[in-house]
Amino acid sequence: MDLGASLKKLARLMKAAAKKGARLVVVGETWLPGYPAWLDYCPGAALWDHAPTKTVFARLRQNSIAVPGAETRFLAKLTAELRVTLVIGVNEKVERGAGNGTLFNSLLTFGAKGELANRHRKLIPTYTERLVWGQGDGGGLESRSTPIGRIGGLICWEHWMPMARQALHLTGEHIHVAVWPTVHEMHQLASRHYAFEGRCFVLAAGLIMRAKDLPTELPPVPHLEGNEQAFVLRGGSAIIGPDGCYVVEPVFDREMTIIADVDLTAIDREKMTLDVSGHYNRPDVFDFSLRKQTPRRGATRSVAKQI
Repeated sequence: MDLGASLKKLARLMKAAAKKGARLVVVGETWLPGYPAWLDYCPGAALWDHAPTKTVFARLRQNSIAVPGAETRFLAKLTAELRVTLVIGVNEKVERGAGNGTLFNSLLTFGAKGELANRHRKLIPTYTERLVWGQGDGGGLESRSTPIGRIGGLICWEHWMPMARQALHLTGEHIHVAVWPTVHEMHQLASRHYAFEGRCFVLAAGLIMRAKDLPTELPPVPHLEGNEQAFVLRGGSAIIGPDGCYVVEPVFDREMTIIADVDLTAIDREKMTLDVSGHYNRPDVFDFSLRKQTPRRGATRSVAKQI
């Protein structure tokens, strides 16, 4: 919930990763300025017109970012300097035009030359998340070409939306970014399934959060009182190959950067048996279309794409 401090920490982590040879850096869901775990943990946080929750939401909004804005310029400059591609989850605020006042759970992709290559807004906020985020659109359901392959991404429970998955499979991902609050067992299952189904590498990125990081404006969590170091979000980040097997197994309860080299030729080998956008697809039986909404001066333009 501190945007300035979070940006400084991100810069430090990215520089350290780049020194180790990383060419793609990924951080988890709404890493800037943090995931609203307090919605589910703090007693009464989801009650109607709850004054402490409104105070916390206001702080979340004040520390969220506009796209484009000063923070995206900072991230663009950083990626260009380090010559890395960055995929990062953010709380995105809209301050003017259509959607004014709304927060979105967004996934931003910055290319190694500093360009904002993609912005995907989470299609459906899950359960209590609907109290803080609006519904996204199909404009960012794409993978983008980078020097290290085509990169796409989905956010959390979008990995259980079959048509969202297929939309990205059809764009030819080599590396898929799956961001989560915590990559627990079911989220590991969804991430591994995506890798196997899409015949791509999956970077599953989770978050680390301790009880001491919950907003002080809200009532304390009874079973966490007196244990400020207890984990609220446990990480679980992992790297998965196109056969569904781990390249790096999940890391829980520890704040760290996991790094691995991936061999993209593994995708070619695995597509021999399954390719849901190619020889294992039946367009003569199934129709698939994607409607995109592209902002145009405060309005939206719907585009139907038959695939």
